[in-house]
Amino acid sequence: MESVMAKHGRLGIPWQRILLTVGLAALVLSCAISPRPLLAQSTASAMKIGIIGAGNIGGTVGELWVKADHQVLFSSRNPEQLKPLVDKLGPLARAGTVKEALTFGEAILIAVPYGAIPQIGRDYPAEFAGKIVLDATNAVLARDGEVAKEAREIGVGITSAKYLSGARIVRALNLMSFRRLASNANRAGERMAIPIGGDDDEALKVASRLVRDAGFDPVIVGSLERTKLFAQGGPLYGQEISAREMQERLKGFK
Repeated sequence: MESVMAKHGRLGIPWQRILLTVGLAALVLSCAISPRPLLAQSTASAMKIGIIGAGNIGGTVGELWVKADHQVLFSSRNPEQLKPLVDKLGPLARAGTVKEALTFGEAILIAVPYGAIPQIGRDYPAEFAGKIVLDATNAVLARDGEVAKEAREIGVGITSAKYLSGARIVRALNLMSFRRLASNANRAGERMAIPIGGDDDEALKVASRLVRDAGFDPVIVGSLERTKLFAQGGPLYGQEISAREMQERLKGFK
């Protein structure tokens, strides 16, 4: 029986071209069914995030980021106490000191009682310099003392930037309790909006991406000064609304 290659050779189709076409088709098929390219893409886009304050907000948001395939280092003064959390979250989670979190993270989430902010800034000035910091803190007068009064007067974002000198601060994820954040993350229908604000464009881009990865829609309200709009007591604080609704509300504020 006449071979296929001999037959096509007589028709003017070189057998080398046939082999090349078959080989390319096999390669395309193997890429389509193999999970490895998708895994490589996911790994390439993953970030290293350090969390200062692995309590309710830090633990909740950190878990959402781990589920989005980011590497997260949770920190506290007693990192050994974080073992149950990191064991639950698996190999993408680890525990360490505050300094280790600052060194590890391409971006930092700070979620501590606001009264601790000045001391943290004094302890790690070199580590904060140039670092993108998502500030999820709230200044509570009854808990945080004099620095809370300052933050209420001039704004939490401006005060955080003062004490975390050199950091690229973005206010984000301070909007509500950890339980409400957890229940609204990746909700059905329109996602819940998370307002964010800062003075550094690149930091805002990184923060926007991390807010999306946590299961929300970021809405940039503007500068650190304008983040008063979603501080405790502000008109946007505690609002479980969509990005579309929040943008409409923002039109009413100068």
